Amino acid sequence: QVHLVESGGGLVQAGGSLRLSCAASRLTFSTYFMAWLRQAPGKEREFVAAISWSGSSTRYADSVKGRFTISRDNAKNTVYLQMNSLKPEDTAVYYCAADRSRYVGTWSSPDYWGQGTQVTVSS
Repeated sequence: QVHLVESGGGLVQAGGSLRLSCAASRLTFSTYFMAWLRQAPGKEREFVAAISWSGSSTRYADSVKGRFTISRDNAKNTVYLQMNSLKPEDTAVYYCAADRSRYVGTWSSPDYWGQGTQVTVSS
């Protein structure tokens, strides 16, 4: 059974930074596109960032461009999300996701999801 386990969430003041990690197990990590999504209270889950197999290609939602950076370490089976200049509207549960064939699009139905980690940004 595939496991994606997120960590690194927490409470931070506006303007601060957090680094999320997602450790994957029981999948051939380097053959999966990886992504981060988030869901704020009362809102639908939304795409945040995605990264290609090798990490050479990335894409971001407009709302986080220039502030967030997605990266991966295939030797550690881990994907990261560095979040800088955080805003209260970034408050959400952040999920990592894995998919064998998806890179573009909204990632609404990936092969695998994690359980999520809460990020709360206070004003």
